[in-house]
Amino acid sequence: MAQLFFKYGAMNSGKSIEILKVAHNYEEQNKPVVLMTSGLDTRSGVGNVASRIGLERTAIPIFDETDVYETIANLEQKPYCVLIDEAQFLKKHHVLAFTRVVDELNIPVMAFGLKNDFRNELFEGSQYLLLYADKIEEMKTICWFCHKKATMNLHYIDGKPVYEGDQVQIGGNEAYYPVCRHHYFHPEMNEKTNDEK
Repeated sequence: MAQLFFKYGAMNSGKSIEILKVAHNYEEQNKPVVLMTSGLDTRSGVGNVASRIGLERTAIPIFDETDVYETIANLEQKPYCVLIDEAQFLKKHHVLAFTRVVDELNIPVMAFGLKNDFRNELFEGSQYLLLYADKIEEMKTICWFCHKKATMNLHYIDGKPVYEGDQVQIGGNEAYYPVCRHHYFHPEMNEKTNDEK
Protein backbone atom coordinates (compact mmCIF):
# COMPACT_ATOMS: atom_id res chain seq x y z
CA MET A 1 0.00 0.00 0.00
CA ALA A 2 1.45 3.36 -1.03
CA GLN A 3 2.19 6.01 1.56
CA LEU A 4 3.14 9.68 1.76
CA PHE A 5 6.49 10.19 3.48
CA PHE A 6 7.91 13.46 4.76
CA LYS A 7 11.60 13.48 5.59
CA TYR A 8 12.69 16.79 7.05
CA GLY A 9 15.93 18.17 8.39
CA ALA A 10 17.93 21.35 8.85
CA MET A 11 20.27 22.62 6.15
CA ASN A 12 23.12 20.19 5.35
CA SER A 13 21.28 17.12 6.67
CA GLY A 14 21.67 15.21 3.40
CA LYS A 15 18.15 15.50 2.02
CA SER A 16 19.12 15.90 -1.65
CA ILE A 17 21.75 13.16 -1.60
CA GLU A 18 19.17 10.85 0.00
CA ILE A 19 16.74 11.54 -2.86
CA LEU A 20 19.41 10.75 -5.42
CA LYS A 21 20.32 7.57 -3.54
CA VAL A 22 16.69 6.41 -3.38
CA ALA A 23 16.25 7.14 -7.10
CA HIS A 24 19.39 5.14 -7.90
CA ASN A 25 18.22 2.18 -5.81
CA TYR A 26 14.87 2.02 -7.62
CA GLU A 27 16.35 2.50 -11.08
CA GLU A 28 19.04 -0.10 -10.51
CA GLN A 29 16.15 -2.58 -10.31
CA ASN A 30 14.58 -1.16 -13.50
CA LYS A 31 11.85 0.57 -11.49
CA PRO A 32 11.36 4.09 -12.86
CA VAL A 33 10.84 7.03 -10.52
CA VAL A 34 9.76 10.62 -10.99
CA LEU A 35 11.94 13.35 -9.50
CA MET A 36 10.30 16.70 -8.77
CA THR A 37 11.56 19.86 -7.11
CA SER A 38 10.39 23.36 -6.41
CA GLY A 39 10.69 25.79 -9.28
CA LEU A 40 11.71 28.41 -6.69
CA ASP A 41 15.09 26.82 -6.06
CA THR A 42 17.37 28.20 -8.76
CA ARG A 43 20.76 27.54 -7.10
CA SER A 44 21.60 24.77 -9.61
CA GLY A 45 19.14 25.90 -12.26
CA VAL A 46 15.39 25.40 -12.37
CA GLY A 47 14.41 21.74 -12.29
CA ASN A 48 17.62 20.31 -10.83
CA VAL A 49 18.12 18.22 -7.71
CA ALA A 50 21.69 18.89 -6.62
CA SER A 51 23.60 17.75 -3.55
CA ARG A 52 26.46 19.58 -1.93
CA ILE A 53 28.83 16.73 -2.79
CA GLY A 54 28.40 17.40 -6.51
CA LEU A 55 25.78 14.89 -7.68
CA GLU A 56 22.76 16.22 -9.54
CA ARG A 57 19.87 15.21 -11.76
CA THR A 58 17.15 16.92 -13.69
CA ALA A 59 13.68 16.93 -12.20
CA ILE A 60 10.21 18.22 -13.01
CA PRO A 61 9.93 21.73 -11.55
CA ILE A 62 6.87 22.50 -9.42
CA PHE A 63 5.43 26.00 -9.67
CA ASP A 64 2.35 27.40 -7.89
CA GLU A 65 0.16 26.58 -10.89
CA THR A 66 1.56 23.07 -11.46
CA ASP A 67 -1.09 20.35 -11.24
CA VAL A 68 1.12 17.63 -9.79
CA TYR A 69 -1.66 15.03 -9.78
CA GLU A 70 -2.36 15.43 -13.50
CA THR A 71 1.37 15.54 -14.26
CA ILE A 72 1.88 12.14 -12.66
CA ALA A 73 -1.43 10.61 -13.76
CA ASN A 74 -0.69 11.44 -17.43
CA LEU A 75 2.78 9.91 -17.57
CA GLU A 76 3.18 7.18 -20.20
CA GLN A 77 4.74 4.83 -17.67
CA LYS A 78 3.52 4.60 -14.09
CA PRO A 79 6.43 5.34 -11.73
CA TYR A 80 7.25 3.15 -8.78
CA CYS A 81 7.80 6.23 -6.62
CA VAL A 82 7.63 10.03 -6.73
CA LEU A 83 10.53 11.85 -5.05
CA ILE A 84 10.24 15.55 -4.18
CA ASP A 85 13.12 17.84 -3.21
CA GLU A 86 12.67 21.24 -1.52
CA ALA A 87 9.20 20.16 -0.39
CA GLN A 88 8.97 23.07 2.04
CA PHE A 89 8.12 25.29 -0.94
CA LEU A 90 5.01 23.29 -1.86
CA LYS A 91 1.62 24.91 -1.45
CA LYS A 92 -1.28 23.29 0.38
CA HIS A 93 -2.93 22.32 -2.91
CA HIS A 94 0.26 20.50 -3.99
CA VAL A 95 0.36 18.48 -0.76
CA LEU A 96 -3.31 17.56 -1.14
CA ALA A 97 -2.67 16.54 -4.75
CA PHE A 98 0.19 14.30 -3.62
CA THR A 99 -2.17 12.62 -1.14
CA ARG A 100 -4.35 11.79 -4.17
CA VAL A 101 -1.31 10.38 -6.00
CA VAL A 102 -0.81 8.05 -3.03
CA ASP A 103 -4.45 7.18 -2.35
CA GLU A 104 -5.90 7.08 -5.88
CA LEU A 105 -2.92 6.13 -8.06
CA ASN A 106 -1.29 3.91 -5.40
CA ILE A 107 2.13 5.49 -5.97
CA PRO A 108 4.38 6.17 -2.96
CA VAL A 109 5.46 9.80 -2.57
CA MET A 110 8.59 10.74 -0.64
CA ALA A 111 8.94 14.45 0.11
CA PHE A 112 12.18 15.92 1.48
CA GLY A 113 12.58 19.43 2.84
CA LEU A 114 13.12 21.87 5.64
CA LYS A 115 10.57 21.99 8.43
CA ASN A 116 11.13 25.56 9.62
CA ASP A 117 12.50 28.71 8.06
CA PHE A 118 15.20 31.06 9.41
CA ARG A 119 12.50 32.92 11.38
CA ASN A 120 11.76 29.57 13.01
CA GLU A 121 8.28 29.34 11.50
CA LEU A 122 6.87 26.45 9.50
CA PHE A 123 6.91 26.62 5.72
CA GLU A 124 3.50 26.09 4.13
CA GLY A 125 4.55 22.86 2.44
CA SER A 126 6.08 21.49 5.62
CA GLN A 127 3.03 22.41 7.68
CA TYR A 128 0.70 20.41 5.48
CA LEU A 129 3.13 17.53 5.01
CA LEU A 130 3.33 17.24 8.80
CA LEU A 131 -0.47 17.10 8.87
CA TYR A 132 -1.06 14.70 5.97
CA ALA A 133 2.00 12.45 5.76
CA ASP A 134 1.63 8.79 6.68
CA LYS A 135 5.21 8.67 7.92
CA ILE A 136 7.43 11.48 9.18
CA GLU A 137 11.17 11.13 9.70
CA GLU A 138 13.78 13.59 10.90
CA MET A 139 17.10 13.62 9.06
CA LYS A 140 19.78 14.68 11.48
CA THR A 141 22.87 16.84 11.21
CA ILE A 142 25.05 18.64 13.73
CA CYS A 143 25.15 22.29 14.71
CA TRP A 144 27.60 24.45 12.76
CA PHE A 145 29.01 25.78 16.06
CA CYS A 146 28.95 22.78 18.43
CA HIS A 147 28.33 19.03 18.66
CA LYS A 148 24.58 19.16 19.36
CA LYS A 149 21.87 18.22 16.87
CA ALA A 150 20.88 21.03 14.53
CA THR A 151 17.15 21.74 14.53
CA MET A 152 17.07 25.29 13.13
CA ASN A 153 18.47 27.31 10.24
CA LEU A 154 20.39 30.49 10.96
CA HIS A 155 20.42 33.10 8.19
CA TYR A 156 23.36 35.45 7.73
CA ILE A 157 23.56 38.62 5.66
CA ASP A 158 26.88 40.50 5.53
CA GLY A 159 28.21 38.40 8.40
CA LYS A 160 25.33 39.16 10.77
CA PRO A 161 22.49 36.85 11.85
CA VAL A 162 19.05 37.82 10.52
CA TYR A 163 15.76 36.81 12.12
CA GLU A 164 13.25 38.77 10.03
CA GLY A 165 12.45 39.16 6.36
CA ASP A 166 10.78 37.29 3.51
CA GLN A 167 10.43 33.60 4.19
CA VAL A 168 11.81 32.50 0.83
CA GLN A 169 15.38 33.64 0.35
CA ILE A 170 17.33 31.10 -1.68
CA GLY A 171 20.85 30.41 -0.49
CA GLY A 172 23.32 27.76 0.57
CA ASN A 173 26.28 27.54 2.92
CA GLU A 174 27.16 31.20 2.28
CA ALA A 175 23.84 32.35 3.75
CA TYR A 176 22.43 29.62 6.03
CA TYR A 177 23.85 27.46 8.80
CA PRO A 178 22.30 24.47 10.57
CA VAL A 179 22.29 25.23 14.28
CA CYS A 180 21.02 23.96 17.62
CA ARG A 181 18.47 26.00 19.57
CA HIS A 182 21.15 27.59 21.77
CA HIS A 183 23.25 28.82 18.86
CA TYR A 184 20.18 30.00 17.00
CA PHE A 185 19.67 32.55 19.75
CA HIS A 186 23.39 32.97 20.60
CA PRO A 187 25.43 32.46 17.41
CA GLU A 188 28.27 34.54 18.84
CA MET A 189 28.97 31.83 21.45
CA ASN A 190 31.06 28.99 20.05
CA GLU A 191 31.80 25.62 21.65
CA LYS A 192 35.02 26.84 23.28
CA THR A 193 33.20 29.72 24.95
CA ASN A 194 30.56 27.32 26.30
CA ASP A 195 33.16 24.85 27.63
CA GLU A 196 34.97 27.58 29.49
CA LYS A 197 31.88 28.55 31.49
